[in-house]
Amino acid sequence: MRIIVDYKDSESGLNQLKIESAKYLSDYAIRVIFSDGNEKLIDFKPFLSKSCHPSIKKYLDEDKFSNFSLTDGNLNWNDYDLIFPISDLYSGQIGV
Repeated sequence: MRIIVDYKDSESGLNQLKIESAKYLSDYAIRVIFSDGNEKLIDFKPFLSKSCHPSIKKYLDEDKFSNFSLTDGNLNWNDYDLIFPISDLYSGQIGV
């Protein structure tokens, strides 16, 4: 018996998806432009406010939060201290 696994699914396109640019606007909102041209305004405030974890809560300091970089096509804070799945960013919904 031979088992064949087909990894092609509806999210396979997200594997190549990258963030081309991101701009911090204000009040924990970042405008993100993806490699496919899609643009999202992502509000991180609800996620940060609801979190109980101190390593996430510290990003309620707006100076810390606004100091992100683009690394390998994704938003990155403080050398991977805070990072989100690209599929969440693409959907514009950051889960708690």
